[in-house]
Amino acid sequence: MSYRFIKSKQFVYYFLLFAFYFSIHACSPNNVTVDESLKKYFDSNQVTGTFAILDNGSANFTIYNLSRYKDSAYLPASTFKIVNSLIGLQTGRIVNEKMIIKWDGVKRWNEDWNKDLTMEEAFKVSAVPYYQEVARRIGKDTMQQWLDSLHYGNKKIGGPIDSFWLNNSLKITSDEQLGLVKKLYFAQLPFDKRWQTAVKDVMLHDNTANYQLAYKTGWGFKENGNSIGWIVGWIEENKHPYFFVLNVEGKKDADIVKIRINILKGILKQLGFMEGKR
Repeated sequence: MSYRFIKSKQFVYYFLLFAFYFSIHACSPNNVTVDESLKKYFDSNQVTGTFAILDNGSANFTIYNLSRYKDSAYLPASTFKIVNSLIGLQTGRIVNEKMIIKWDGVKRWNEDWNKDLTMEEAFKVSAVPYYQEVARRIGKDTMQQWLDSLHYGNKKIGGPIDSFWLNNSLKITSDEQLGLVKKLYFAQLPFDKRWQTAVKDVMLHDNTANYQLAYKTGWGFKENGNSIGWIVGWIEENKHPYFFVLNVEGKKDADIVKIRINILKGILKQLGFMEGKR
């Protein structure tokens, strides 16, 4: 084997290693603009948090609270339904997005959950019981294999298989969340393209002449009792995608469901979105 061939192999190895590292970390210091003007949206709602948006065309980020975005990990709560759906579809535990799981008859606080649901419906109303059943059908060993393969957060399954994304064992950073939805958009995750497309489609919320807004929400509680809220997804204008993540933290009784969407839409409007002019 020639020296030149060995050097060539080494170059390819290190190039792929470099590319992989940056594929799982969404931003680097060279392409970040910190925007402190976004702080007012968190302060006015009496929450802390972070927001980031990536212009896919320029690879530039606008971020509020960079340290929280890069370094702080939290339970994913219902944003994990993105991955739970993909694993369920890939393994056949979910046949397709129209597959029904029958209601178990237990009355829960959200009336939208108290009926038979398809995956598509369960995703839209963020039905925890549906996805708990999906996780049980997937099983711990298979779930762990996929978390490892995806490098999803800290990859930890602690406690029951049907609640590890809610009980603070599994944790993920905002940077990792944004990287995941970007890969999903471009069908770059290790799942069949048809399943990635199916999950992309159920994430769509607003489809107007000016923009398309797709996202998944999450809401849970830290070990100290504080509420954690997420919105992860993208906004597309003139066929140009921008990927975003919003993470908020407030008191236990904070109306996170209302607060998170108000903050998201306020920030997007300030940044010039939702008017079809980007």
